[in-house]
Amino acid sequence: MIQAIGLCRFSYPALGGFQVEHEKIEDRIAYLYAEKRLQERFALFEHVALPCLRAQTDPNFEIIIVVGDSLPDMHLTRLMDLIEDMPQLRVQVHPPLPHRQGMRDILNDARHDRSKPCLQFRFDDDDAIGVDFITRLREAATDAKPLTAKHKMVAFDFHHGWTAEFTGQGISATQTYRPMFTAALAVQVAGGNGQSIMNFGHEKMGRFMPVVSYGDTPMWIRSHNDFNDSRQKANAKPVRVKPLNDAQRALFKDRFAIDEDAIKTAFSAL
Repeated sequence: MIQAIGLCRFSYPALGGFQVEHEKIEDRIAYLYAEKRLQERFALFEHVALPCLRAQTDPNFEIIIVVGDSLPDMHLTRLMDLIEDMPQLRVQVHPPLPHRQGMRDILNDARHDRSKPCLQFRFDDDDAIGVDFITRLREAATDAKPLTAKHKMVAFDFHHGWTAEFTGQGISATQTYRPMFTAALAVQVAGGNGQSIMNFGHEKMGRFMPVVSYGDTPMWIRSHNDFNDSRQKANAKPVRVKPLNDAQRALFKDRFAIDEDAIKTAFSAL
């Protein structure tokens, strides 16, 4: 079975890799570890990101959660407690590293056998993927064997998803079709290839490798919150969302294991 590796940066202060930069790494750390931001991040991680991982129809995957060595101990302990029952997830503590090079090296170190191909994906700490994402990803890799036999890297893009806001009032969302988005975007890396999914900007990956695209079923939820890096720029486009109806509420539960009552409870406490 081909190895499937995910990379999650939990408020990690990388050197580069942010759409809004800070002049000094100390400024970035102060922003990332601000109490209000971290409390929202933990609520999203616990009630949006983790449920879909626990519910994966194929449990044979691993995700490396990268945190900074300056993350306060109480928050590191809380993070470890949240994933204690999930052997697929492990935390690595690192000092600030150059974004692309550092994450590439972490992914390469996680490969069981670098002479064999592997599947890689990014997993943001405030997003969700479909409960069958790993299953569908391995099926896609099987279907694409003629392509992966010819190319060092092939991308798999599940471009159908939802953009959602999570508050004490519940979930508001809008259906979204967006190619080459970070959520539910993966690559197969050939054996012997030292590159990784982190070598490329997600929207530019199609310039460097074939892309197999699927839009048949919603495969991701992108959380839309006050601390999205992509929303900090002045030209960020607003996204109009509406409260979920009953059918959508059922879809969020079935496809992503997200419980709106749990969302209301968690976010009302912030």
